[in-house]
Amino acid sequence: QVIKCKAAVLWEANKPFSIEEVELAPPKEHEVRIKIMATGICRSDDHVVSGALVMPFPIILGHEAAGVVESVGQGVTSVKPGDKVIPLFVPQCGECKSCLNTRGNLCSETDLGTRAGLMPDGTTRFTCKGKAVRHFLGTSTFTEYTVVHESAVAKIDPAAPLEKVCLIGCGFSTGYGAALQTAKVEPGSTCAVFGLGGVGLSVVMGCKAAGASRIIAVDINSDKFAKAKQLGATDCINPKDFNKPIHEVLMEMTGGGVDYSFEVIGRTDTMAAALACCHRNYGVSVIVGVPPTAQKITVDPMLLFTGRSWKGSVFGGWKSKDAVPKLVADYMKKTFVLDPLITHTLPWTKINEGFDLLRTGK
Repeated sequence: QVIKCKAAVLWEANKPFSIEEVELAPPKEHEVRIKIMATGICRSDDHVVSGALVMPFPIILGHEAAGVVESVGQGVTSVKPGDKVIPLFVPQCGECKSCLNTRGNLCSETDLGTRAGLMPDGTTRFTCKGKAVRHFLGTSTFTEYTVVHESAVAKIDPAAPLEKVCLIGCGFSTGYGAALQTAKVEPGSTCAVFGLGGVGLSVVMGCKAAGASRIIAVDINSDKFAKAKQLGATDCINPKDFNKPIHEVLMEMTGGGVDYSFEVIGRTDTMAAALACCHRNYGVSVIVGVPPTAQKITVDPMLLFTGRSWKGSVFGGWKSKDAVPKLVADYMKKTFVLDPLITHTLPWTKINEGFDLLRTGK
């Protein structure tokens, strides 16, 4: 059956979300229809609103969520109606080169980088006012119900609190994994984390879990320092407090650079600073923040020639369908906390207020 439900539709860039009644088609073969119970707001969604990440409109954003399976299409075997699930913006088909390689996690089925906004079969399941509405990263969670491909959904512990574990759908896993999986931070090492939003704080938690002895948190909003320290940061610095480039400050603080640095903002200037602040010979810098569309980065090749490594990390390097249920299980075992990452809980119809809070750094 077609479901009529409410969704936050973005009709064009730089406009507020509009709460509309949409029609959602039933799941086709190997597709799953989910009732969304909780969704997080992520900077990547805001990049689409601002035009920094170019997507087709109209679109239903949102990619960090948890919900309950409402119905399944033909051939679906991994979930059934009533299961608690997390949609996966990085799917895991199990058959492409990335899925088959132990080091890879960016499945070829992902909509990241293709910007099509369509289901794998090239069509959309959402209609509003007679117009086809695009999907976002194969998930589209700013809606009461959504349809995802079976490769883009993970069944989780039925006892898990959905309003907390929804963060494992993006922010927490992305940051925590960047430290543990992508950088492979070692005990006793020194780390620098640029950007202390939810993902940056999750990087701090990952560095601490890996046994880093010094974790330097960098942000231009000093209000974020208390929480960073609570979660494991040993030093907090605000670039505005210095009259020299922040990478030079970090080089001096650490006697030659950090072992690992993480850019968790999505700005090319901070990506360059994060690379420059790591040790010239064996430092590793990881790009975690989504880079703006069409921007290029210029860097002195000597920074890399001398031995530094520059890496990118999507969804923390986790193979999503395998890792998400395990991360939820770890949360239930209290291996890590999620509560400090949740600053506000709003009814979803107040989504525009939520984005205002995000944009003002609150």
